[in-house]
Amino acid sequence: MKALALQLLPSAYHGCTAALPMTDPLQEFFIESLENLEQYDAGLLVLEKNPDSPKVISSIFRTLHTIKGTCGFLALHKLEAIAHAGENLLALVRDGSIPFTRSIASALLATGDAIRSIISELENTQKEGDGDYSALIERLVQLQKPEASPSQHLPAPSAAGPETDQSVAEAELPIESKALEGTIRVHVETLDTLMNLVGELVLTRNQITQFSVAQNSAPLQSAAQRLSQLTSELQDRMMKTRVQPIDTLWSKIPRTLRDLAELCHKKVRLRTEGGETELDRTVLDAIKDPLTHLLRNSVDHGIETPEVRIAAGKPPEGTISLRAFHAAGLVTIEIVDDGGGINLDRVKARALERRLITQDIADQMSERDLINLIFLPGFSTADKVSLVSGRGVGMDVVKTQIEKIGGIVEMTSTFGKGTTCRIKIPLTLAIIPVVIIGCCGERFAIPQSNLLEVIRIDQNLVIEHVRDVPVARLRGNLLPVVHLKDTLKLAPVSPPTLQHLAILNVGARQFGLVVDSIHEAEEVVVKPIGRALISLACFAGSTILRDGRISLILDVFGIGSQANLLQSNTQSAANVKPVDASAEKSTDHSDLKELLVFQVGGTRAAVPLEFVHRLEEFPRQDIEHCAGKCVIQYGHEILPLIFLAKVMGLPETMADASIFQTIIYHHNGHPLGLVIEAVEMIVKEKLETRTTGKRTGVMGSAVIGKRVTELVDVEEIIRIYAPEFSEVYA
Repeated sequence: MKALALQLLPSAYHGCTAALPMTDPLQEFFIESLENLEQYDAGLLVLEKNPDSPKVISSIFRTLHTIKGTCGFLALHKLEAIAHAGENLLALVRDGSIPFTRSIASALLATGDAIRSIISELENTQKEGDGDYSALIERLVQLQKPEASPSQHLPAPSAAGPETDQSVAEAELPIESKALEGTIRVHVETLDTLMNLVGELVLTRNQITQFSVAQNSAPLQSAAQRLSQLTSELQDRMMKTRVQPIDTLWSKIPRTLRDLAELCHKKVRLRTEGGETELDRTVLDAIKDPLTHLLRNSVDHGIETPEVRIAAGKPPEGTISLRAFHAAGLVTIEIVDDGGGINLDRVKARALERRLITQDIADQMSERDLINLIFLPGFSTADKVSLVSGRGVGMDVVKTQIEKIGGIVEMTSTFGKGTTCRIKIPLTLAIIPVVIIGCCGERFAIPQSNLLEVIRIDQNLVIEHVRDVPVARLRGNLLPVVHLKDTLKLAPVSPPTLQHLAILNVGARQFGLVVDSIHEAEEVVVKPIGRALISLACFAGSTILRDGRISLILDVFGIGSQANLLQSNTQSAANVKPVDASAEKSTDHSDLKELLVFQVGGTRAAVPLEFVHRLEEFPRQDIEHCAGKCVIQYGHEILPLIFLAKVMGLPETMADASIFQTIIYHHNGHPLGLVIEAVEMIVKEKLETRTTGKRTGVMGSAVIGKRVTELVDVEEIIRIYAPEFSEVYA
């Protein structure tokens, strides 16, 4: 066999200088071979776990045999030589003459890579290229000897490479599949052209529908309604031709993880769920690189080596789980590993070392803010640069690429236990539902996936200013506000008689967008914006409305970022300065007091703003008890909690609440939490304190905003219910 393989070398490497014509059979060969090689790789990975599976071996053998036979017909001698050597090796494994070893698996995987490389060269140059694969063929020939690698015989079923719980089933491995009999191949460009035509039809449908409403003609309206139904059905069917199950992307992951696991000397198991979840092809293409980088990070930074895992009481084999599902009109992809998690102390230290943040900002950052630091350009916690990672590029690119298609990235981690990365992306980028809004005589489109609700601005909803920052008080919460005309620098045509507040969400954050008017909701076709606007972060695309006017589609994330509302290091309440109309008229500000007003036990109360460090929300299930007191983990500290209604002798109205709003006091490095019902506002007023009878934790009352408000005595509460803090406030 060795002599036969070597006899093929002269023709394989010296007889293929002439260019091959790019004929239809050759193009068909490329497509079929690349499809079959995906199952070839998957079969080899399955075989590593179960080396005694004759069906899998036969399927892999047929793949190489088919490729070799077609190569001979097309006079592709170099490809034929490689496939022939691999086929001979597999024949011996199939016949039981030699055992299937890890060395054989690696050599056969390298054979698939070599075939792909030559096919790529053929597609680009119509030649097999000048690559020298004699060493690979020699390696395949040597492995045909029974004594080649006896020490690497694969035990069943455990192995060092990744394992997928939804791996390719034996019945699914053969490539002459009956499922292909009722299908035809259509070029992607043809589908894109058809999709563009459907998009234009949708725009025309919208215009005719609007025109028919304006005409008092029953036949015209009936025809327009029928056209709308047919267009919607055609659009739906056309969208289905473009969508693919996400498993088409995941099918390539086991091979990637196997190679990474061997490179990093780790053991990794892959679990997948929701592979049938469908996405538009353009979205799949957009998330391929970000997803690959996140998986590389999970292997390199997340999963520990077997020795470290055993020492930590974990199984030597790490697990990476991939899960996809539909939720709220988006597709969510979760990448979960049971590795070492993110060391937030190390993240903070590295960020300070590289001067990405200051010490003051670091002291105020929550766990979520610290985790978000890994998305900063140039950030890396790796001690040295490896072949896999460590150069500080990648995570920022991941975030940028996901946000570019209207998605978001969220990261959570528990040190020592693992990390979860959650990606939320739109189903398609071609046709989306939007709400049309007006501002300064112009019309813009807001994607409905980012729009929560729209509220009219009137006496019940007033835009206030807190230290020059516009906010709206909505159901007891302060919501940051952005004026669209200021963001886009639009000149008002005339003063608006009425304004609306569009409540938008980006991930877990919300803000309000002030606009002049709200118009109809409709489906629009997303068109690319011109080069002159492509650098602006406020626009995600353009479209044509029903009346034929061109409208820009707003990028909600870009608007929030430009207004500094989506920064990772959120401002504390103590850094927000109120602007009060009555205070501005006064020339003497020395007797004004800044206060945080809130509800507690059904009563209106206030505390001096100087005591407030942050405002936080904590889930009930996170509250623990220690030494008879309520505490909660806050960053890397234990935060004592005092339920203000209880100490003030007020009714406990939050007995059934699942979320607790908490005022965080922070004095000389000592935090303390006061649990309240809801924040009302921040004001600056001249206080006239009145004593209304002594009560624990209350120094008196005052009229604030024309309402009687109790003034909380912070020092007394701390002295009685947290005596360990008394010296701090003495």
